[in-house]
Amino acid sequence: MEKRNLFKGFWILFKGYWTSEEKWKAIGLLAVVIGLNLAMVWFLVQINEWYNEFYNALQEYKSESFWDLVGQFTFLAFCYIIIAVYAVYLRQLLQIRWRTWMTKNYLESWMKGQTYYHLESSTDNPDQRISEDINSFVGTTLQLIIGFLRQLTTLAAFSFVLWELSGDFTFNFGGSEITIPGYMFWFSVIYSGVGTLLVHQVGKKLISLEFDQQKFEADFRFSMMRVRENAESIAFYRGENSEMEGFTARFKNVIENFRRLMTKTKHLNFYSNGYGQLAIIVPLILAAPRFFSKEIQLGGLMQTISAFGRVQDALSFFVDSYGTLASLGAVINRLAGFTEHVEEVQKIHTKVEKSTAAELTISDLNISLPTGKQLLQKLSLQLENSKSLLVTGASGCGKSTLLRTLAGIWAYAEGKISLPQNSKVMFLPQKPYLPLGTLRRALVYPLAEKDAPSDEKLIEILKAVELPNLVDKLDVADDWTRILSGGEQQRLAFARVLLTAPNYIFLDEATSALDEPREIEMYKLLKEKLPAVTIISVGHRSTLFEVHDTELKLDGNGFWTTKLI
Repeated sequence: MEKRNLFKGFWILFKGYWTSEEKWKAIGLLAVVIGLNLAMVWFLVQINEWYNEFYNALQEYKSESFWDLVGQFTFLAFCYIIIAVYAVYLRQLLQIRWRTWMTKNYLESWMKGQTYYHLESSTDNPDQRISEDINSFVGTTLQLIIGFLRQLTTLAAFSFVLWELSGDFTFNFGGSEITIPGYMFWFSVIYSGVGTLLVHQVGKKLISLEFDQQKFEADFRFSMMRVRENAESIAFYRGENSEMEGFTARFKNVIENFRRLMTKTKHLNFYSNGYGQLAIIVPLILAAPRFFSKEIQLGGLMQTISAFGRVQDALSFFVDSYGTLASLGAVINRLAGFTEHVEEVQKIHTKVEKSTAAELTISDLNISLPTGKQLLQKLSLQLENSKSLLVTGASGCGKSTLLRTLAGIWAYAEGKISLPQNSKVMFLPQKPYLPLGTLRRALVYPLAEKDAPSDEKLIEILKAVELPNLVDKLDVADDWTRILSGGEQQRLAFARVLLTAPNYIFLDEATSALDEPREIEMYKLLKEKLPAVTIISVGHRSTLFEVHDTELKLDGNGFWTTKLI
C-alpha cells in the first residue's frame, strides 16, 4: 500500500468542491441537512423527557394519563420520522452534486493532454478510482461529518440531562468520604475514551487491508475485461487454460487478502459487540442503587438509562465508525495516489518545439526511450506539401515512436517540428479505435455524432472504401470492434480520413490487415479524393514504395538515412 498522510490527502480531496463555483449552493444545502439533524436531536431530548412521565404514569397506574402520553409520543415520533427522512434525502442530493463535480474534474484531468495515455504504466485501474472511489469518498465523508456533528450535538444536549439525573456518588476511601457529582457522566467519558483507544489498536491494520482488497478486486475484474476485449485472439490461440491460470492467480489474491480482512474484522467485531453489550447493562447497574433507595422512580430510571445510552452512543462514535473510517482511509489513499500521479504526468512536457513553416520541417530531433537509449539522433528533413514519406526499418527501431513524437504524445524527445499554420493533422494507428454505440458514431469519430455529415455523404464514403454492406447499418448500435474484421476496421479508418480531409496524415502500419492490392487502392483513394494531402507512413511491405516519394530508414541505433524512391 502507498503510504501518505491521510489527513493531508483527505483535505486535498475535500477542499476542491467546497471552494469551487458551487460552494454557496453546497454550503446552503449542507446547512439545511445539519439543521435537520440538530432538530432530530431536539426531538430525541423531548422523547427522553417523555420516558420519565410515561414510566412514572405506568408505575403509579395512572390510566387517565396513558393515552395522552401515547398521543404525545405519536406526535413526537411522526415529526422525528419526517425530519429523519428528509435529512437523508437532502444529504443524498448533496452527495450527487458533490460526486458530479468531482467526477467531472477527475475526468477532465484524466483526459487533459493525453494524461490517460501516460498514466497507464503508473496507476492501476483509473476507471475504478473515478467511478467507485469518488462515490465512496463523497458518500462516506458526508455520512461521517454529519454523523459526527449530530453526535456532538447529542453529547452536548444529553450530557446535562445525564449529569442531573445521575446525581452524586459517595464512597469512603482511606477514611475520607469522597463525592463524585454526575458520576454516570464521568464513567461514560472514561469508558468511551478507553474504548476508542483500544478499538484503534485492534482495527488499525484494516486500512491497509481495505486498500489491498479494492486493488485485488479491480485487478481480477480487469483481467476478465481483457478477455472480453480480446476474445477472438484468445480463441485463435486456444488460450483458455492460460487465461484461467491468470484468473486463478488474481482471484487467489482476492481471497487470501479477504481472509486476512475477515480475521481483523472478526477481532474488531468481538471488541465492538462486547463493548456495545456491556454498555447496555452498565447504566442499569449504576442507576439501580438510587432506584432501590427510592431516590428516583421508574420513569427517572428509564430516563437515566436512555440519557446514558445517548451520551454513550455519542462518545462511542469513533468506536462504532472504525470500520467505515478504515474503508475511507483506503479510498483516500487510492484517490490521493491517483491525483498525485496525474499531477506528476502533467508536469512532464516534451522538449520538442512546435512552430510554423510552409511545409513539414523537422530539425535536430532526438528521440529516446525512458531508459535513456537513443532511438534517433539529430533527425532533420523537409517534406514538400502533397508528397509522401515512408518510414522503414527493423522492428523496434523507433518508427512508431517517431510518429508518437510527431503527434506530441511522446515525452522523451527534443528538437523542433514545424507545420503550416492552421493545418489539419490526423493519425491512424495500426488498430483503429471504434467507440461503443452506433456505426455512425464509429465512422465519424472523433467528431461527435450530432456533428456527422448527411447520410448521403456517409454512404458515399463507405462505398468508396469498399464497405457497401454497412450503408444500411448507420444507426445500428453494437460492438463494432467485435463485428468488423481487422481489414474492415482499417478501411473504416480510411473513411474517417476522407470525412475529415486533413492536410497531413500519419499512418502507423494502418493497412497491415489489408491485402496488398487493396492496400494500394486505399492509398490511391487518398490521393484521388485529397490531392493536396501530405502522407507520412510507417510500414514494412515493399509494395508501399510505389505509393510514396521518399524513404526515411532508421537503424535503431540513432542513425537514419533518406532517399528518393
